[in-house]
Amino acid sequence: MFFHLILTTKCDLKCKYCYEKSCEDIDSDFGDFEIDYSVPSRISYDLETLEAFLSKDTEPSLIFYGGEPMLCIEDIKRIMDRIKAKSFVVQTNGLHLKKLEPEYLNKFDTIFVSIDGDENLTDFYRGKGVYRKVVENVNFVRKIGFRGEIVARMTVMEQTDIYNQVLWLLNNPDCSFSSVHWQIDAGFWKTDFEKRPFAKWVEESYNVGIRRLVRFWVEHMEKYGRVLRIYPFLGVVESLLKGEPSLLRCGSGWANYSIQTDGHIIPCPIMGGMKDFYLGHIENSHPLRLKKVFVGFPCTTCEIRYECGGRCLYANLTKRWSSEAYALVCKTVKNMIDCLKAVVPRIKQLIYEGKISFSDFNYTKYNGCEVIP
Repeated sequence: MFFHLILTTKCDLKCKYCYEKSCEDIDSDFGDFEIDYSVPSRISYDLETLEAFLSKDTEPSLIFYGGEPMLCIEDIKRIMDRIKAKSFVVQTNGLHLKKLEPEYLNKFDTIFVSIDGDENLTDFYRGKGVYRKVVENVNFVRKIGFRGEIVARMTVMEQTDIYNQVLWLLNNPDCSFSSVHWQIDAGFWKTDFEKRPFAKWVEESYNVGIRRLVRFWVEHMEKYGRVLRIYPFLGVVESLLKGEPSLLRCGSGWANYSIQTDGHIIPCPIMGGMKDFYLGHIENSHPLRLKKVFVGFPCTTCEIRYECGGRCLYANLTKRWSSEAYALVCKTVKNMIDCLKAVVPRIKQLIYEGKISFSDFNYTKYNGCEVIP
């Protein structure tokens, strides 16, 4: 089982799509959901309790998460020293990677680094100077011999040209990432949709860019015999090649759970404090016997339910956006899946010819990557 360990709710950045929107959305309510606002800002349980809980799973994988988890470097080190895990993962803003000793950095299987594209775009979203600092730290991680996967994890809004920014991250001269994933900022806040040109951007920029990016991805396979690790494409195409349906692809609520700073277990790391979805506490729960939480309507009646998997458990359950607004998000997913279905015959032919292999589409599932943007 995968577990997000939420080490802190604090972060040292004030990104436009997170801190800035949280300030604007502060007075909105969660309807009938009961919210626990007393969750501590840092872990309040002892590591003996965490160790006892995880020891009941012979192969736990741990994802350090926040806020910004690397504000809690000493906690990370103590957990790595004490807990026997199949793998360690971190999702970080990338500003503090150099502060963690190489012996610990090299224990990570995967490092997700928040970076939104080139310098102008990243600094616009995340703050002046952030891009350069992140690039410097990622280069340092590679220099000290890190052999795991470093995933550029983008947040995407209306200022993003998805085609150009993904290609920049894969090919830029400052620091090329081997893997890229992105998540559309949609359905998280209650009050932001009416303030945004979201519909126009989806139709005129994002969906067009996805179609271009899928074409580029397959043409790159044909020309170079290499499958670029663009996660939204990898995950869907692997399922299409296998002919296997998928549940929620991030695994939240059934293959991946989160542990709050107070030890309560929740289905998804962004569902912190939602008492309706407390699934137990690490003091008295079994990691392999947790209640499963699945997406509901409208995902359960969607024509691409098993290719998409449901996209986002939080958005599906809380319905922060109206159904009309969220239908635009579903349209982006359908556009991407239709594009990928259309190129599967070409990909199968490349596999048959030996130019690429089926294993090129393998990836670690439920490690914190949402897959569906």
